[in-house]
Order: sequence, then structure tokens, then C-alpha cells
Amino acid sequence: MEIIGPELVTQRGVGVVAPFDFALDRELWRWAPDDISLYLTRLPFVPVPVTVEMATELSDPERVRRATADVLAPEPLVVTYACASGSFVGGMAGEQALTASMLSAGAPAATTTSGGLVSALNVLRLRRIAVVTPYIDSVTERLLTFLDEHRVEVVSSVGLGLLDHIWKVGYAEIVQAVTAVDVAEADGLFISCTNVPTYDIIGPLERWLGKPVLTANQVTMWSALRQLGSPMMAAGQWLAEISETHAA
Repeated sequence: MEIIGPELVTQRGVGVVAPFDFALDRELWRWAPDDISLYLTRLPFVPVPVTVEMATELSDPERVRRATADVLAPEPLVVTYACASGSFVGGMAGEQALTASMLSAGAPAATTTSGGLVSALNVLRLRRIAVVTPYIDSVTERLLTFLDEHRVEVVSSVGLGLLDHIWKVGYAEIVQAVTAVDVAEADGLFISCTNVPTYDIIGPLERWLGKPVLTANQVTMWSALRQLGSPMMAAGQWLAEISETHAA
């Protein structure tokens, strides 16, 4: 008996270098079209809480270079460093060093979460934003400094003060923080950390606030897919819709 099934969709690969504690693999997949496969690898375990020290350890260019070399086996067309704090803790120069380390390992193209954020802010023409983070103040301050280097003004910010188990934060807690931080002066809002789940609430928050809402996992996937000329699966999300308009 001959069994004939649907044609296999040719896949294009996105390599993902993630922190050891990254717990939201499935969330990244939700932005991926059917012809995109994600190849994930994790950085070595660092036995410290979520502090500037941890972010600095995760942002070591040599560690990221080695992880990139590992994830190149299935031949991705782009490699992205999926960590917000690790890609902003060293400022603009630190983010550039991470990108350079991935390219030096042989990545055909490379992006980072924080680099993706800056690109998304530029596409949306947002220069004054509000920021929500799960971090303690010292880590949040590094994000504000990074944004200031890129001439983005943070008009309001709030951190949840968490040192671990960030992936356990629920949607209700995020919405509560957004409510507290949103001000009229903010043209948009950013929710930091790739370990914070946000996919389902971006669209509803944007309709409620009447302004773009960007999140760490969203800009990570958007920036990687953009390198491939691919849309992301995100109906009702401002960033996806404006990107499709520009592509048209």
C-alpha cells in the first residue's frame, strides 16, 4: 500500500543561545512560522541569584562563542542570543561584543534580545518608554543605562525585585506592574526578561493602553526572523503588524 502524505515544508533554522535557567522554549515557538525551526542550546550553569553578577557571567563573549559553535551543527541561518539582562548588562559595547562573538564562531547572522529591542524601538519610532522588569534595582538600572546610550528615554520603570524563579511570574502580576508603570508621557512599553511569559497579553495590553508593548521574547524572535525576511506569528501585536506593512 502506498501512503502519500503532505509535502514536507522546507525548514529554515534559527539557532538560539539561552541562559541555563531559560524555561519558556514553547513561548519562542509560538512566534515561529511553520517553515522555521528553532535549535536551542543553553549556557553553563551559574550558581548565583539573578543579579548583575549573573548577567555578567552570562554575557561572557567566549562562553557565547562556544555555545554558538555548538548550535551551528544543524546549520541555522541566524543565531540569536536570547537573554535580556545578559545582552544589556555590559551596555552598548557589551551587546556589540556578544554579536561579534557569535559571528566569529561562524554564525551567518547574529542578533541579541537587547539589540532586537533597540531595532524594534527604531522601527516603531519610540523614544520615550515605560519599562517593567522582574529584576532587582541594580539590574534594572543597567537596562536604563543601555537604553540611554541608544537615546531612548525611560520615563517610568518598575522592577519586581526577583532573584530567582522568574518564569513562575503569572500574567496577572505582569498586568498589575504595567498598570503601575504606564504614564501618558510614555509612547510605548517594554517588558524585560526572556523568562517572563508575555505572548498572550501583548495584544490585549496594546488595545487597552493604546500604544505598542514590546517584550523580551517578542523582540528576540522578531529580530531573528527579520534577518531571514520572515514574518512572525503574532496577530494583533503592533510590532508584527507594522513590520508586515513595511514589508508590503
